[in-house]
Amino acid sequence: MLSHEADAVTTVKLLDPVSAAATVNATSGWVDVRDREGDLVFVMQVGAMTGSITWTIEDATDGSGTGAAGVTPDEGAFAAGAANQIQKRTVGAGSVRGWVRCVGTIVTGPSLVAASVIARPKNF
Repeated sequence: MLSHEADAVTTVKLLDPVSAAATVNATSGWVDVRDREGDLVFVMQVGAMTGSITWTIEDATDGSGTGAAGVTPDEGAFAAGAANQIQKRTVGAGSVRGWVRCVGTIVTGPSLVAASVIARPKNF
């Protein structure tokens, strides 16, 4: 019997599709994931670009980024971003400290980017 995992998950936008000319433009705000369980699935999309982008995931103890630190996804680090590419990485919801964000380090821009996190609420 198939479970209804797809019915249970929600998607949270980390970055609207944007033309990011600098890292600050490709860095999301902090997202509260304390009410999530299972895996957090990060989906990063890159469209047209003139340089390169390197994605990282960070966690923190609150929504202001206190104690921000990099998180290693289960599959390892993201590959260097190339044009017209989608990458997915997972992180266990129980292995982060409550808030997460993505940082797209832009070497040269602009890069068209978007990012989201998909996760299952607790007690679904």
